[in-house]
Formats: sequence, C-alpha cells, structure tokens
Amino acid sequence: MTAPSASNDSLMEDIVGLCKRRGFIFPSSEIYGGYNGFYDYGPLGVELRNNIKQAWWRDFVQCRDDIVGLDSSIIMHPKIWKASGHVDGFSDPMVDCKESRKRYRADQVFCAPVVLDSETVGYVAYVEGADEASIVKQAKKLRDSLDRKQSKLDEQQLLGNATEFTEVSDLIREQTLGPDASKVGTLTAPREFKLMFETKVGPLADDSAVAYLRPETAQGIFANYKNVVDTGRVKIPFGIAQIGKAFRNEITPRNFIFRSREFEQMEIEYFISPEADWKTLHREWLDQCIDWLVSIGLPRESITEDVHPQEKLAFYSQATTDLMFHFPHGEQELWGIACRSDYDLKQHQEHSGKSMEIFDEASKSKYVPHVIEPSLGVDRTLLAVLAAAYCEDEVPNDKGQTEKRTLLKFSPRVAPYKAAIFPLLKNKPELVERADALYKKLQRRWNVFYDASGAIGRRYRRQDEIGTPFGITIDFDTIEKDGTVTLRDRDTCEQRRMSEAELIDFLEEQIEG
Repeated sequence: MTAPSASNDSLMEDIVGLCKRRGFIFPSSEIYGGYNGFYDYGPLGVELRNNIKQAWWRDFVQCRDDIVGLDSSIIMHPKIWKASGHVDGFSDPMVDCKESRKRYRADQVFCAPVVLDSETVGYVAYVEGADEASIVKQAKKLRDSLDRKQSKLDEQQLLGNATEFTEVSDLIREQTLGPDASKVGTLTAPREFKLMFETKVGPLADDSAVAYLRPETAQGIFANYKNVVDTGRVKIPFGIAQIGKAFRNEITPRNFIFRSREFEQMEIEYFISPEADWKTLHREWLDQCIDWLVSIGLPRESITEDVHPQEKLAFYSQATTDLMFHFPHGEQELWGIACRSDYDLKQHQEHSGKSMEIFDEASKSKYVPHVIEPSLGVDRTLLAVLAAAYCEDEVPNDKGQTEKRTLLKFSPRVAPYKAAIFPLLKNKPELVERADALYKKLQRRWNVFYDASGAIGRRYRRQDEIGTPFGITIDFDTIEKDGTVTLRDRDTCEQRRMSEAELIDFLEEQIEG
C-alpha cells in the first residue's frame, strides 16, 4: 500500500489561527480548556457554513425535479441501527501504545521497513499525513538505538513501502517502533472500538432505554422512504436529500474540523431500478459532484478520484469512488459516491416487516429499488473551501510601500459577506448618509458589511482577510459628480467606477451566477 501524501503543517496552523482570530471557528468549551473533537462556529463561520449548505440544497434539491428533501430526527428507534448493522458492526480498529499511552486508529497508522545496508532491521510506525522528514527521523531513531549510526538508511524502501497497520503480522508488530515511542514492540494488536454514542430515552436507566445519537443521516432517509413514496408523488429514478448532524465517538479526532466527533452531513439516497445502467448513473453523479465543488471555489486540479478496488468493497456494494482533495494534512476523502444496491431497504424490510417495494409505472412491475449514495460532509467541505481560498501576497499600501496581506479568495457564492460598503471619510455626513443608504439597499438582498473606521486601505485589508469579494467606496465624486461608486476587486485590487444600477446587476451576476 502506498502511504498518503504528506501534510503541510504550516498551512493548517495558519488556517486555524485565522479562523480563531477572525471568528470563523472556535474550540468548543474553550473557557474550560476545550473539548477534544468538538468545535463551535463563530459569526463568520456560521455564515460560510450556511452558504455552503444553501448552495448544495439549491443545486441538488431545488433546481432538480427528481430530488426531494427530508429532515429526520437525530435519535431514532434503536431497531433502525440494529437493522442497518451499526449496533453489531459499526466500529474502527484501535491500537494503543503501552509506552506513550496514546491511542491511534489502526487504519490510519502505517508501518514502513527500516533497511540498513540492504538488511531489514525493524519497522517504524507513523500516523497518516506525517511528512517525510519526520518518518526519516523516526527511522534514524531506531537505527541509533541499534548502535548502527554509521549504517546507510535506505530512504526509498522506507518511504515507498508502507503497509497499513491492520495488515501487518504479529511478528512485524513486535519489531515496530511506534509513532511516539522510544522502543520497539509497544503497539498493541488492533481491536475494535465502537463508534456510536449511547444515550437513554425515558424515565428508566436500564437496557430498555438505550438509544443512539445517529452516526449518519442515511438511515433516516431509508426509514422514511415509504412515507416519501406514499405522499410525495415521486417515481423512479428519484432521490431524497438531507442535511443534518451526525455523531461518532472517533478514537483520535484530529486535523482541525476534518475529523471530529460532532459533524454535519449532506447526503442523497438516489433510488434507481435494479435494471438501470448503474455504471453510467454513477459516473454522471461523479461528474455532477465534481462540477459542484468547482462552483464553490475548489480548484479542479485539487480534486482526484479514488476508486475502491473490488476486494475492499462491502459485500453489498457494487462500486464506491471517493472524490479526494488536497487538504493541508494531505490528500484525503471529501465526497464518497457509492452504489449500495438494495441492501439497506431490504434490511429495513426484513426487520420492520414493512414492504419497501415500489410500483414502477414505466415497467409495470414492483421491486425494491437500488441506491446510489453521494455523501458529503459540511465541515470537510468548509475546510476544503478555506484551504483553497487561503492566500498570502504583497500589495502597495496607502503610502505606496509594499506590504504583505493575508486574504481568503472565497467564491462570491459562499463568502460570508458578499460586499463591504465604505464611506471614504466618517466625519463627512453627506458621505456617511449616502453609504448608509446603499448599505441598507444591498442588505435587503445579500449579507453585506458596513465599515467607516480607519484608513480606507486598512478597511480593505480587514475585508480581504475574511474573504469579502468586493469593496464599495462612497467618495466625493459620488455625491458631487455622476453618482458612481468605486468597486474594488479583492483578488486583483483593481478598481472601477459604476452606477448603483450597474453595481446591483454586477453583484447579482457574480453572487447568483
């Protein structure tokens, strides 16, 4: 197995710092020291998050005739999770280090051979996303512990032959130096760790009251499938979409909001005939998902496809392809598009005793439909948008001197603020009055920002850093001449004048497309 791509720790640190500094994302419960795996979204973060969700809902539900929406409850009957297989089988492989007392997900730990002078002398383990320098450093630590400092380390073997820790033998495990260990053999054999959060429903606290916070939104769709069929006047092929919270007791939540214990999903279950050309439909869904990611600002070249090999698929799955993105911590899954056959509906049909068949007018037959499932995380998408947008460059300041600036090149479609309105001077009532009137006019259609404090260049920089695409300045030409305003582009810093009518037309085209 090839190890995942290396991380860019400095970029992630810059993004995390900006998110905290400018009110995008805060560690949850920070006044009590934080709570690992949970995050809170601040004023700008909640706007960005909502814009992403609204764009997805608009494109995949409201602008399509074959998909309808649903909002199912977070806590559902525990029999749903028994039928879906989550109660018995929803777990991750866990491995502990007996020396450091740290815990890792075994499928995110990789084991690489340490070859000295053409002889394999042991192995080092590292966590997914580790950079090459840290892997080499770990290997040299093992080499030095063997009193072979003069031996030549084969870095090609080290970096090119990694194996997932779940696949290594006990013999190799006993010869492996853990990610945070100083001696070999401290990693335990992988064992299963249940991921569902349990809770109690009702006045009793015994086993009959056990329920679960949903680990995914998909089962709420399957459980309501018959309700939608009976009331929604839908016909094959059709889809049911849902945006909602899910909870997983992750072993090692990490990489900021990429892997957390509370997250939000945007999922579609698209129901098709068992006789449909599912391969063509699967490809169409992949293309539509890629196009949508590009439409919200992700570079096409940063999106790749990872096709799951047949031997890695679940027994009921016909195909699964993950859309991968180059996150700061390496190339990772962003959007999974799976062909799940009729497994889920038949499981619920068997356990509930209710028929999940649909009558197909086209073929005049009844059957349990198959499913294509595009599943996307809101938080991962937001992190991808932040990573793609983060930029540093140099621009001239008010004095003509070059200075460094940080900016977020958000697509206008998802930017928290679509535009910022500035009176050139805050001590000139006529400028302030005109700027305020334009602000209130634009505010009726879009989320815009008003700022009258500080030099105009500083105001531009503040908006650049939070990703506001356009700055609109009311100056003396506005009130004394032709009524035009100055429009500044965030990315290029270019400015041009236009009337209010032209401005509104321009913003409408840029924001709403």
